[in-house]
Amino acid sequence: MATKIGIDAGGTLTKIAFWDETNELQLLSFLSSNFKAVKDWLDSKSSLSSICLTGGRAEQLKKFLLSQNDIPYIVEFDATMAGVMYQLKHDGIRCEKAIIANIGTGTSIHIMEADSHSRLGGTGIGGGTLIGLGSALTGTKSYEEMIEVSKKGSRSSIDILVSDIYESNKLPINGSLTASNFGGVALKSIENRTKADYLAGIQGIIGEVVASLCIQSADAHGVNDIIYIGSTLENNSLLKEIIESYTILKQKNPIFLDKHGYSGAIGALLESK
Repeated sequence: MATKIGIDAGGTLTKIAFWDETNELQLLSFLSSNFKAVKDWLDSKSSLSSICLTGGRAEQLKKFLLSQNDIPYIVEFDATMAGVMYQLKHDGIRCEKAIIANIGTGTSIHIMEADSHSRLGGTGIGGGTLIGLGSALTGTKSYEEMIEVSKKGSRSSIDILVSDIYESNKLPINGSLTASNFGGVALKSIENRTKADYLAGIQGIIGEVVASLCIQSADAHGVNDIIYIGSTLENNSLLKEIIESYTILKQKNPIFLDKHGYSGAIGALLESK
């Protein structure tokens, strides 16, 4: 029976973290469009559970739960950073100063130094981009299916690389860098592009935009480590590979935490009394 529960109600997923009977951390998630499933799960655990909420849809979930008690709320950024710090310590990763990218429906970028943090900015590029563009371009509605199918795709006919533009000329920068995401769709005469190719191209946009912004932030603040978290990375090996290779190419150190999408829920759990 869970007695302490942290809930991160995000735009796409509602993530839950709790301690089980053996004091082991347990994690699960529900679609944020299905708050009934969240309520049913909570009701099955314990009406006496101590709950702490965070996330953009926390107030909506609170109203749906119709709780007679005031459910504590922790600011999403604070919860996320607390969850990140917990994981770093638990996993034995030494990192005093880092850029943190939280890739959810969109992406929020922070800087962490010791026990303090501040938000640097963000982008609307994230998991919502994959869902929206993926659906528009391929007709696929399942997010999980998009992730799996994208692994089989090729970006060679979707993007334009620096080497494509300069061809036999001397390259001013690394020829493997993307000169234009999706530029190849219009400028390369290739037939029979597959759904997998388009989805791989969208993953490329997400990975390269997020990594580029993080690298720029790292350069501006004299940081070498970049921590990538967020539900969009969950079971998404292609996106991780794109982000990792681009970050290393730019001579920064990418760090991926095992519990990618649950930092906010873990932070809320740590706040629960």
